[in-house]
Amino acid sequence: MTLNDILNALLEVTGAMSPYLLLGFLIAGVLHVFVPKRFYAKYLSRDNKWSVLWAALLGVPLPLCSCGVIPTAVGLKNEGASKGAVASFLIATPQTGIDSILATFSLMGLGFAVVRPVAALVTGVCGGLLVNRYECMNASMCECVSNTQTIRHSENQAFHYRLWRVLKYAYFDMIQDIGLRLLIGLLVAALINVVVPDEFFLSFGKQPLLQMLVILVVAVPMYTCSTGSIPVAAALMMKGLSPGAALVMLMAGPAVNIASILVVKKSMGNRFTWIYLLTIVGFSVLFGMIINTIGIGADIVPSCGEAHGACCAAKSATTFEGAGGLFRAICSALLLLFIITALTMKFLDKFKKQKAVAGTVIYTVEGMHCNHCKADVEQAVGKLKGVESCEATPAANTLVVTGNAQENDIRKAVEQAGFEFKGVKE
Repeated sequence: MTLNDILNALLEVTGAMSPYLLLGFLIAGVLHVFVPKRFYAKYLSRDNKWSVLWAALLGVPLPLCSCGVIPTAVGLKNEGASKGAVASFLIATPQTGIDSILATFSLMGLGFAVVRPVAALVTGVCGGLLVNRYECMNASMCECVSNTQTIRHSENQAFHYRLWRVLKYAYFDMIQDIGLRLLIGLLVAALINVVVPDEFFLSFGKQPLLQMLVILVVAVPMYTCSTGSIPVAAALMMKGLSPGAALVMLMAGPAVNIASILVVKKSMGNRFTWIYLLTIVGFSVLFGMIINTIGIGADIVPSCGEAHGACCAAKSATTFEGAGGLFRAICSALLLLFIITALTMKFLDKFKKQKAVAGTVIYTVEGMHCNHCKADVEQAVGKLKGVESCEATPAANTLVVTGNAQENDIRKAVEQAGFEFKGVKE
């Protein structure tokens, strides 16, 4: 193994994924700007099977990770969404999204790209129905419906401003949220291709259920995003991991982690949390067994034994050759540029000097991990009487509020949105 081998493998994976990632980010930006949040809340308020189905259908294309979906689900609950709809949204949304569906197709083929959102939809619906049947939220949670109006942008916004918002969300905000994990996923995939022996997972070939259980033990407590886990799963399949075990990784990894379990337990209660967790684990194994049985992903064969090094070298050599290769090279360069820019700005935010001027107060708010968290905090606090403007900075755990709103009101708004309010920053 040499550095050149790792670099070649990294270029190969990045070249295959980058065009689909860039397209998926763009579609996600269009959804974010042109589909208002009130549209989602409208169909989730009734305590029946239809609200559960709508929650899963609306959640599957959204590019929310397991940390971003928690405050969004809390916001839906505060808007009056039913308990089953909240569970359905929590389970289905982080498993997939427009960007990850396209990226799945690029590396793992049409079969996986179809099965993945279908599995997320079915899992979310079944989890929501189970919650409707066996869980009853506290009355205070059911009655916690916001009476305030949602902050809306003018319907008459100029098209060029909306286009700017689409591009900013797609290629800056989203990449700030998942860029680091995506880079880690690509690097891990490259290392797997080079380091893991070809026969490693072949030794489990006759025990696919054991493979799934091993993957669950590793994937459930860890945080992985729906897109960043794709190259890792594809690389493991090339090393002999069964398609079913790879699907378990793609479902359970993004949908749940230790942090989300703790937050869900605090916000929704013990029984809700157990239904949420067991539904994800049970259905990921079920769908893994199904695709092993029907043969989806069988064309992603283990690497070609002793000739594997030569095969990889040949693929890497042709990755950026020809017109298609030039296009992939441009897409890879753009993706890398967007990631470097977004992550550099996020890093600098941690050290940004913030000083309270006349009429402003800086508060400490913990639990913000992404730009969806930022938007939820700003929307919750921005509704309050006396708030002229507010700006949250997840990297610095701060919220700057301009106006004369009372601290207790700000505390309640932040905590109802699902975050931890620590008072005025010292």
